[in-house]
Amino acid sequence: MTNDTKMQEHVIEIENLVTGFGDILIHDHLDLAVRRGEVIGVVGGSGTGKSVLLKTIISLIKPRSGSIRIFGQNALSLNEIEQRQLDRRLGVLFQDGALFSSMTVAQNIMAPLREHLEISDALASEIAAMKITMSGLPLDAAIKYPSELSGGMRKRAGLARALAMDPEIVFLDEPTAGLDPIGAAKFDELILSLQETLGLTVFMVTHDLDSLNRITDRIAVLADKKVSAIGPIEDVRQDSHPWIQEYFSGPRGRAATVSTSQLSEAGTGRA
Repeated sequence: MTNDTKMQEHVIEIENLVTGFGDILIHDHLDLAVRRGEVIGVVGGSGTGKSVLLKTIISLIKPRSGSIRIFGQNALSLNEIEQRQLDRRLGVLFQDGALFSSMTVAQNIMAPLREHLEISDALASEIAAMKITMSGLPLDAAIKYPSELSGGMRKRAGLARALAMDPEIVFLDEPTAGLDPIGAAKFDELILSLQETLGLTVFMVTHDLDSLNRITDRIAVLADKKVSAIGPIEDVRQDSHPWIQEYFSGPRGRAATVSTSQLSEAGTGRA
């Protein structure tokens, strides 16, 4: 299979998805397809259900109706064994890392290994050390607890845990939220480097315009309870939807575009 063919292969296919809580409808017959090997950014205004969509895809929230296929499997009708097998192919970085506070960084990373695999403590420790290094943390972070880490280090530790099982798809929920511009840029670079090195598909919920410009192949805009627009950022920016115009054409959107253009000219951007 050629690289071009792989990029057209859909690893996530969502059709007619309806989600909601009580009388509140979040998504109304939403459609979305994610291609293998791409970095897709999901954006939208407050209350459009970006995180709800992510959690629905990974089976933390049950939809009211619709279909979700992951790697060609109906993700809404898996038995327990099938669900566990699928979970091993997915990695998730929740907001602020969502680490277990009573565990060290190494123990956090080893948790999914022990849940899914029968391996020795020595091998689990070795894998944890490798993932810590991959995430850009110093090895001595292994023995630290989440409360002893900075916000950026917690994000990296959470990413290391997300990569523990060598997943094919990584879900990132606001990965750069709370980071200063330098820390956010470095985290973007890390994500892009890992995606290219490991051949990951990255599903990223974010409001960070710089991240969208730097590392995404396509973006999907949630509005009016559906995917209102999807495509490369240059194409989506031309969409006439009022929220899209306000988001991308406002002062912050223009600044992010200029900043990314400068990075591309310097040879450090995605393009």
